[in-house]
Amino acid sequence: MRPRTWVLVLAAVFALLQLANVTGRDTPDTRNYLAYALRLSGESERGAAAATIDYVCASRASVARRDQGVDVVRFHRADPTERVTAECREREWARVEPRLAAGEATGRIAPFMPGRFMRIFEVRPGYPAFLVPFVTAFGTTWGVWAASVVIACAGGVLAFLILRTLSLPVPLALTGQALYYVLPSGTTAMRPMTEGLLMALTLAVVWGCALVLRAGRERAGLALVTGSLLALFAVKHSQALFLGVCLAAAGAAVALRRHRRGRPPGRGVRALAAVGLAGAVLTMAVARLLHYPSEADSLQDLLTDHFARPDRRNPWPEFWQLQGNFWVEWLRRQAWEPLFVAALGAGAWGALRRGRAVGVFVVAAAFTGILTQAAHPDINIWGERLIVLAWLLPVVGVPLLLEPALRGRVALPAQGHADRERAVS
Repeated sequence: MRPRTWVLVLAAVFALLQLANVTGRDTPDTRNYLAYALRLSGESERGAAAATIDYVCASRASVARRDQGVDVVRFHRADPTERVTAECREREWARVEPRLAAGEATGRIAPFMPGRFMRIFEVRPGYPAFLVPFVTAFGTTWGVWAASVVIACAGGVLAFLILRTLSLPVPLALTGQALYYVLPSGTTAMRPMTEGLLMALTLAVVWGCALVLRAGRERAGLALVTGSLLALFAVKHSQALFLGVCLAAAGAAVALRRHRRGRPPGRGVRALAAVGLAGAVLTMAVARLLHYPSEADSLQDLLTDHFARPDRRNPWPEFWQLQGNFWVEWLRRQAWEPLFVAALGAGAWGALRRGRAVGVFVVAAAFTGILTQAAHPDINIWGERLIVLAWLLPVVGVPLLLEPALRGRVALPAQGHADRERAVS
């Protein structure tokens, strides 16, 4: 079969497997994004709140039913679906109804939480806008599921395209696509949150870097990087800021290494660094101009349990203390289960040893996951989803690391083409 056929087969298999969990993937943030999408689709304020609560409560009831079915003590009891659904609806409406009556819904999201907290989600229209055609065409439950499948499958395809642009053989490029699906990146991409779209757009930026540095397609690559950074601003502007800074740092690192070896930095490296720096500066400027929640608001949100407690008068010392405590505990847990750290190490080795200049940009893109986690040092956030972008490093780096072993076993006709592409960088 042709490579594109294998890519579609892998994506189709992944999509079929996701039918096992059409519901039960939501998180507390899902309410905000779904209500936002329903309002964008034309639903009334109360209608969007009702549809969102129905989706969330049906999802929780489904999880409760499945959990009870395998509980060794309660598996023979009556189906809990109706009870859990009723309790969930009562609880959610008890939060929303008083705020609706008081006129607290000033934006496009039903007031599930205080307005100051909801403002954080109001400035992230990208993912809700992406959901709109899906929930309009397929309804809430299947629309959210279908949108998640498209986002997750797109991330895997982008991983394949990056590796092919780096001249890897088709089997290794397919390995990268499969890794994206089976590692936590695939699981998180299927959650109805921004993270899946963030990973896909970040991979699009990496592909743009590969097009510039390895394929000689500078104009197309820079357009892809610029467009993806703009889309990231709409999805979650902090990711656009972090990625812009990391691209600029990666460009500076590559230029410095080449300078020490007596080589010019190259026009492509300079252009990518400039786009990254411009993206970071513009992100900060536009966010200030539009009065987006600042780092101070994010800090107070973290330390006051989503503004449920009074603001801290001097939050920074507490933040830095929490930061130190978090990373000590995080490292302890990683030593207990070192898969993530081992995967990062293998990915970094492969990216930097085999990916050349592009590998530095891969490491930089994955490092945005570390920055996101550092900005929210909360050990209790579900599934380490904030750091999930770091999994992009083994997705791209491990196939690069395996390339010498495969080339040693199989005579690959693409070798000459690969050497020509490496010469471009």
